Amino acid sequence: QDLIYLSFLLIVSALSLFLFTAVAGRLWCGYTCPQTVYTEIFLWIENKIEGDRNVRIKLDQSSLSPHKVFRKTLKHSVWIVFALWTGFTFVGYFTPIRELFVSLTHFKLSSWETFWICFYGFATYGNAGFMREQVCKYMCPYARFQSAMFDKDTLIVTYDEVRGEPRGVRSKKAGENKSLGACVDCHLCVQVCPTGIDIRKGLQYECIGCGLCADACDVMMDKMGYERGLIKYSTQNGMTNRWSRQQMIQRVLRPRVFIYAGVLTTLIVGLAISLYLKPSYRVDVMRDRAVIARITDDNMIENVYRIKIMNNAEEAQRFKIQATGDSQLNVEFEETGLAPIDKAEKLLMLEAGETKTMIIEIKVPDSVLRAGSYPIAFNVKSLSSQEATTEKSAFIVTN
Repeated sequence: QDLIYLSFLLIVSALSLFLFTAVAGRLWCGYTCPQTVYTEIFLWIENKIEGDRNVRIKLDQSSLSPHKVFRKTLKHSVWIVFALWTGFTFVGYFTPIRELFVSLTHFKLSSWETFWICFYGFATYGNAGFMREQVCKYMCPYARFQSAMFDKDTLIVTYDEVRGEPRGVRSKKAGENKSLGACVDCHLCVQVCPTGIDIRKGLQYECIGCGLCADACDVMMDKMGYERGLIKYSTQNGMTNRWSRQQMIQRVLRPRVFIYAGVLTTLIVGLAISLYLKPSYRVDVMRDRAVIARITDDNMIENVYRIKIMNNAEEAQRFKIQATGDSQLNVEFEETGLAPIDKAEKLLMLEAGETKTMIIEIKVPDSVLRAGSYPIAFNVKSLSSQEATTEKSAFIVTN
């Protein structure tokens, strides 16, 4: 029933990716991708438990000791707990998370809930704890997909080659050397890069646009007393033509960006209106697929229907169900006796978000109606919101 909303959401997500990539490159990869976010969290945990990079290298190279075992065990234990938490929150999108928490604390999770929590948790643990940037470089298709949407007016992380070259090592006391560029060849930009590339070699498909190299370079420029921005977000045209920030932004806001933005805005507004006008409940009526019509033991022609009611509201609703059709038809709802079609009705209570399916039998004495199809309708009215819905069907009489 909600497939149309899912389709809208996927289209909006795709167009958002097109728009943000056209404007500022791989923003998704650098700042919002779960792989990047989870990896940063795992690195933060590792740094807090084992220490910084140099301390971790010494710990890895040291012989086995109680201290090393404790640190490694603690790190992986915290990783596993966090990974399982990501699996828990993922399953919470499909099972009400309050109910899921109660089931977890009482050890009553279903087999599927347990499987997906463990599967997603294992994926997080493996991808963010061990594979890390290898996922971005070799497994993720977005590296190729997004890079194909770049042009020379897309904001990307760039190295100012004119200002930085020729690079060379020097001390702070030596001051600026006119024979050397601003790059002191400290390799910090390479060390902090999640994918291990050297941004000074130009744009590479492995670059996820996170900007860590720019931050590290700015720190070094501050230490040397040089101007910041040797590595920065810029466009290829802006860097080549030495444009000002204002000139560069004017070129970034180009026709394709406005087209993406216009289509995206239209879809979002349409989706918002559709959700606002979404009915508080939905009704589906399905005939018995096995038998079109059958003769009962009391010599009556019977058609069987299944009516499915979904309460989309945030509160419980009470529904009244009635059927309309030929006056000679009789209706039997679940837990009610057979009654003429104009008198039969059923009251049904549904909690918020609940769905119920009910069997409805419609009968007529044999030989009363000639063979053929007779229109009928099922009327469902919410006594809470006063909304009414009619679903049409047919009563079939066979020879």
